[in-house]
Amino acid sequence: MEIDIKEQTENTLLNRTEINFSCLYQGEATPKVLDVKKRLVAVLNVNKDLLVVDKLKPIFGTGRAECYAKLYDSAESLSRIERDHVVQKNQEAASEEAEEK
Repeated sequence: MEIDIKEQTENTLLNRTEINFSCLYQGEATPKVLDVKKRLVAVLNVNKDLLVVDKLKPIFGTGRAECYAKLYDSAESLSRIERDHVVQKNQEAASEEAEEK
């Protein structure tokens, strides 16, 4: 899976950076949100708790998805602004975190 960042926009009003990018996954199944998030965190070298992958829209037949993510300045901004179901979609299960440690 490859990440190609198209645009990064600073949104000072909401204390975040908005990121539009493409995810290339030729010959594979559409990646899960958490897999895309892990790859994007590695590419940007940022804190995974402040990054939220909001949209992952596959383009039929191309092995590519158009994606949208938000990188917040602080955890307070993230919890105040972001919707609960989007935050839950971006959190790893507790059992997976225990296995990593």
